Amino acid sequence: MITVVGTGTGAPVGLPEAGKAALVVGGRRHLDAVDLPEGAERVVLGPLAPALDTIAAYMAEERPVVVLASGDPGFFGIVRALAERFGPERLDVRPGVSSVAAAFARAGLPWDDAVVVSAHGREPRTAVNVCRAYPKVAVLTGPGSGPAELGAALRGERRVLVVASALGAAGESVERVTPEEAAGRDWGSAVSVVLCLDEERALGPVRTVAGPGERPAGWALPEAEFAHRDSMITKFEVRALALARLGPRPGDLVWDVGAGSGSVAVECARLGAAVVAVERDADGVERVRANAAAHGVGVTVVHGEAPGVLDGLDDDPDAVFVGGGGRELPAVVGACARRARRTVVVAMAALDRVPAARAALTDAGLVCDGVLLQSSRLAPLPGDVTRLAATNPVFLLWGVRPPAHSEGVCE
Repeated sequence: MITVVGTGTGAPVGLPEAGKAALVVGGRRHLDAVDLPEGAERVVLGPLAPALDTIAAYMAEERPVVVLASGDPGFFGIVRALAERFGPERLDVRPGVSSVAAAFARAGLPWDDAVVVSAHGREPRTAVNVCRAYPKVAVLTGPGSGPAELGAALRGERRVLVVASALGAAGESVERVTPEEAAGRDWGSAVSVVLCLDEERALGPVRTVAGPGERPAGWALPEAEFAHRDSMITKFEVRALALARLGPRPGDLVWDVGAGSGSVAVECARLGAAVVAVERDADGVERVRANAAAHGVGVTVVHGEAPGVLDGLDDDPDAVFVGGGGRELPAVVGACARRARRTVVVAMAALDRVPAARAALTDAGLVCDGVLLQSSRLAPLPGDVTRLAATNPVFLLWGVRPPAHSEGVCE
């Protein structure tokens, strides 16, 4: 068996079956914190593969192995790698208190409704977008993805960062800072976890299922679910296909350009994406904010006219929805297509706009496709009979960024 011991929040622990351990594996600070069995080999964890090979050699000889880890080693920890290599049945896991649980305890908050995301050894982009989308997030940090980087990316967001360092150790520190304050400091290497909180929504309702909340029971909501002006709203039939092509998900950043009522922005946010809605009309800006608030989601609203205002958006989106029309549509679509990481979806009522929008997608190297959507809804007539009421036809184009080796074409 491999005994995997979580060291809580940094406190020294005794080794189970210490006298029998032939090999002890762990981080340097974990190994320094315990009395190693006499004669046991010690392996300091760095690259994981060599350590796993050493463990395999001891297992082949049926010699006992102990692995030391931080907190709960089954939570974004080494248990996954060990189980994949040796099988779960070969593991005796003895978890400690995870850094996430300890950080929320220090903050005095429940965390059954929190989202936990790891930025350790990863680009911080996904963690940043999760922090934008959800009111209560725990970020497991690492070099290049710490409080300063999170703070810099979250400048201007209504968030508080709780930076927990050296949890359980003599130098433990738990500080509440704004994103701007976090961005301006050197936090060193002792940071355990960062909590990102929207304090107005940090205490959510009592939950029966842990996690960030239930996924929407429905999507492509009826137009009546949104405030809008003179029926200027993306109809639910169009929205259904647009959402399918956008594919919003937690960790994504979606732009809704020419947002109008913000119906697409709100639905993307309901599905877990971070969303920026761009709207040129002041009354439209307020309408988007009101619709987002009514549906309990966060949408960042930018007041300005595309394509010029897009230059002020620092982070490239995963997906973009472009609504409306006008002379600037090809320039708007082109600007979005050049920056989109995955896909751009364009909705148009005017036939004349289609060729230029299509060219803008393909000129940016996207693989293009599209449909003309025509639908008729059931409508009552006197005498308890029903007719079909046609909605206005809408062209929906979408461009998808191909793999690096492919070339974009529109058939």
